[in-house]
Amino acid sequence: MINILIIDDEEKLRALLKRIIALEGYKIVDAATIASGRQILETQSVDIILCDVKLPDGNGVDFTSEVKTKFPQVEIILMTAYGNIADGVQAIKNGAFDYIVKGNDNDKIIPLLSRASEKVALKTKVDRLEKQLGTQFSFDIIIGTSPVLQNAIQFAKKVAPTEAAVLLTGETGTGKEVFAQAIHYNSPRAQHPFVALNCSAFSKDLLESELFGHKAGAFTGATKDKKGLIEEAKGGTLFLDEIGEMPIDLQPKILRLLENGTYIRVGDTKEQKANLRIISATNREMQQEMDKGHFRSDLYYRIAVFTIELPSLRERRKDIPKLANHFLSVYSEKTNKKIRTISPEVILALQENEWKGNVRELKNVMERAVIMEDSDTLNLNSLPIDIRQNHSGEQNLPLFHLSSVERCHILKMLQYTNGNKTEAARLMNIGVATLYRKLEEYSIK
Repeated sequence: MINILIIDDEEKLRALLKRIIALEGYKIVDAATIASGRQILETQSVDIILCDVKLPDGNGVDFTSEVKTKFPQVEIILMTAYGNIADGVQAIKNGAFDYIVKGNDNDKIIPLLSRASEKVALKTKVDRLEKQLGTQFSFDIIIGTSPVLQNAIQFAKKVAPTEAAVLLTGETGTGKEVFAQAIHYNSPRAQHPFVALNCSAFSKDLLESELFGHKAGAFTGATKDKKGLIEEAKGGTLFLDEIGEMPIDLQPKILRLLENGTYIRVGDTKEQKANLRIISATNREMQQEMDKGHFRSDLYYRIAVFTIELPSLRERRKDIPKLANHFLSVYSEKTNKKIRTISPEVILALQENEWKGNVRELKNVMERAVIMEDSDTLNLNSLPIDIRQNHSGEQNLPLFHLSSVERCHILKMLQYTNGNKTEAARLMNIGVATLYRKLEEYSIK
């Protein structure tokens, strides 16, 4: 329900407005002075204010500026018995939704309130969506507690509020775009677009057109002007994924963009100004690419003002159970299945896998496994055969052997204690030396 505050020193007019407006289903509070109206604003939820211009303790036009500064989401409709153009112009400049004359414009009040209500509802929706977006791309959604990952997150948090160009390095599937989005949405540019481009997905000519845009007639098939992604990202962030794949002929133009903040559309002669931040990513060894002459060193030093290396999944195996359970929850919901847990054997198999595709590969494996599973527990048979075959527990220790049970129990205890072998030995009521012997016997690293 929309909450309306009426501020007017004429009691009869307030009573009349309250009766008219209440019939439309609005919730109403009223005040006779700016001071009492201000107190209501501080203590109650208000969406729209109907305010007289001339009040015993102030001017409604000036009050509009005060309200919009402190409560920018509140819409204000000013009413006056003596309308003049100067006051009307100043009221709109101060942020008023509209300015009407009492008596002559009474029939406009309800339509005005309706339009102001629509604007309030739209603002509320946008604020909610922006909050959801901020949550969706916050650093909190990056799953894992391993030191190497947390170190990368801390670096990203430090650089996010700055304008520095960032280069994200690491193997494919390590989450470089997730990091880029988190940096953008935790920066002063968060309210502006985040635009991503994979540099390996286009030929040189198409990539240039995608980035810089083109003029009509610039090449065959260019029948009209086209905005480039640099223009689409105005005020925001342009994420250049796989920048190591960028053709050498195009690299000087990106260097010019970074150094001068200018670019030229394909087929144009007029220089354009750019306002954006660039975050790049690569899975290549950039020093080798520069040594081979595939990548310009001057461009590298411009894009790599701040470099963050993202760890492979092999470097943070302790994070695999959390990631697996997260993907289990996501895909169980998507497929309308009630798979609640993952068996210890599956966790062990996942932790033993090499994951050359990293988190992206794990995500795909979990999606397939959820589709295959028919019970409420994700079991080994639902995993791809190559992961099952590589699983040392399945190869060397038959599932029903006592040694298999013992091995699984040790792994569960190590998982429970976050790898603390002394604590795991204490909980299992065995000596630390015994535990180390068991670890060696069962090839547990």
